[in-house]
Amino acid sequence: MKPGLSLRVSQHLTLTPQLQQSIRLLQLSTLELTQEIEQMLDENPFLERMSDEAPREEFGLDSADTPAQADDYSADEVLFSAATGSSAEALPDADTPGSAADEPDWGGDGSVEMAPSDAEWGGDAPASQHNDAEGDGIEATELAQSEESLAAFLHRQALALRLSEIDRAALYFLIESLNDDGYLEDSLEELASALAGPQNPEQIEELVHRFTVAQRLLQSLEPVGVGARNLAECLTLQLNALARERAPAADPQTVQTALRICQQPLQMLARRDLRRLTQVCGDSQEGTRAAMALIARLEPHPGRRFANVQRNVIVPDVIVRKTGRANGRDGRQHFIVQINPDVLPRLRVHDIYAGALRGHRGGAGHQGMQQRLQEARWFIKNIQQRFDTILRVSRAIVERQKNFFTHGELAMRPLVLRDIADELGLHESTISRVTTAKYMATPIGTYELKYFFGSGLGTETGGNASSTAVRALIRQFVAAESQAKPLSDSQLADLLKEQGIECARRTVAKYREALKIAPANLRRTL
Repeated sequence: MKPGLSLRVSQHLTLTPQLQQSIRLLQLSTLELTQEIEQMLDENPFLERMSDEAPREEFGLDSADTPAQADDYSADEVLFSAATGSSAEALPDADTPGSAADEPDWGGDGSVEMAPSDAEWGGDAPASQHNDAEGDGIEATELAQSEESLAAFLHRQALALRLSEIDRAALYFLIESLNDDGYLEDSLEELASALAGPQNPEQIEELVHRFTVAQRLLQSLEPVGVGARNLAECLTLQLNALARERAPAADPQTVQTALRICQQPLQMLARRDLRRLTQVCGDSQEGTRAAMALIARLEPHPGRRFANVQRNVIVPDVIVRKTGRANGRDGRQHFIVQINPDVLPRLRVHDIYAGALRGHRGGAGHQGMQQRLQEARWFIKNIQQRFDTILRVSRAIVERQKNFFTHGELAMRPLVLRDIADELGLHESTISRVTTAKYMATPIGTYELKYFFGSGLGTETGGNASSTAVRALIRQFVAAESQAKPLSDSQLADLLKEQGIECARRTVAKYREALKIAPANLRRTL
């Protein structure tokens, strides 16, 4: 083959480091962004945090500034007037005067989904014996602030027991073997074998004996039910405690029937098989119902209140406020959309270092410091662009879902990422990054931005109903149903059809499960 030269024209898309950083910052949550900023402050000497004493107007954080004004400032400072400024330009008539007194006192719980509830449990669980003189129990806030674990709580009680060294060591070992719910997941034989080794059968037998004694001591401690090997044993320990205490709310006959129920397979109790439970317990249907109600009020997780559950406080990225009364021209309520000033970083380029670098010429070190200075400016610009994009997307969402902010979930409109992307001239992937792990505080609660997107279901009029609104309707139907005759999925589908919404039974079942609503047979009151 004869060698030769040829010219070819082609197009390539290259992601510059600045663009890569911009994309990465856009998808970070508020907490992750804070960590990224702290890391950059440690690594880049040209980046510094503004002092809180500086006037807001000096850094362009005055609410009178508009997005157009922010571009006039130096790139050496983070001026988030585009993010924190008035939103009068984004929404029509948003400058309607409204005093702070007209604004409702609102806040959100940070959650829009129904989590599995254990509210029906624990009502008749044996009370703690370590209450104060007035008889008040431990407050939830005190438990949240307390860092004492279940193991530490049990060790503190064990100190009051007069035990030999070997029994104390056995009790200590069992306490450390408990899981977060307060159960012994491993059998005593397995614990002894793991401690002594499988080649020492005599020592294993001795350890099993010691562990058996220690387990009885452990099950005598608080919270009642700790040290059980399964749910049935945990419930039995609590029922025995109620019988010993002769609690006024627990009839002795009811307690005995409940104990016999716990001796049966718990699947019968889970299915609420009243007929079979009545037969095996030898009690009347009324007595069996009372026993089942008593069991339902016990605590299935004795270590629940000591669980070290990380509680993440959601800080909203966007705040939506009403402007006051509805506008007289169209009768519609308008809203102001702002970036939460608490999440805005106050950063700038270090003036002294930047000035010193400008006065220094030449050298390899000079080029490296110039690159660091440019990185600091890119970082500031990318953060500003991140909040500007979040604000634009949030305003578009509020404009599309105004009925939701006024009337609630039932007024939610179908919305997909492409709708916002086409409106703002952005890519769907950008909208997806913006709406992930970003939250909006509204007058009716705090929601993730993704919550406002949902598919549509056909209606008889030819329009679409949002899946969020359909789930809200299902929740309303279930809340208003007869507890003696709960609605089946087919009946829920028929009720939706009466509202003009075509929804199949399988779709209703999917939405019901997403709402953590039990099937009809488990919602039925005995």
